[in-house]
Amino acid sequence: MIQEFISNLPTMQTSASAGGQMVTMLITFGLIILIFYFLVIRPQNKKQKETQKMLAALKKGDKVVTVGGIRGTVTAVKDQTVTIKVDDNTKIEFNKSAVSSVLERKEVSTE
Repeated sequence: MIQEFISNLPTMQTSASAGGQMVTMLITFGLIILIFYFLVIRPQNKKQKETQKMLAALKKGDKVVTVGGIRGTVTAVKDQTVTIKVDDNTKIEFNKSAVSSVLERKEVSTE
């Protein structure tokens, strides 16, 4: 009986060691996923929410820049599109998603 226990001792250590390695591997993968979330996914979601807020707040008179680099003043806002005046007689209609940033917001007068 003692000889059988001694002969099985290496396999017992191997199985315990394999279980410990599995736990270490799972903890490592968990940490990698957590780091990936905080460095990539979370900032991207925050930026996307800010962009959606900016597009929802677009109004007539705002000065904007499109993703193509065209600068102009918003003359009309619809559900999916925005019309931008780029010159005295030139108005261009863009998808709202083409607006990359608002340079200047029109001041709301409180009268």
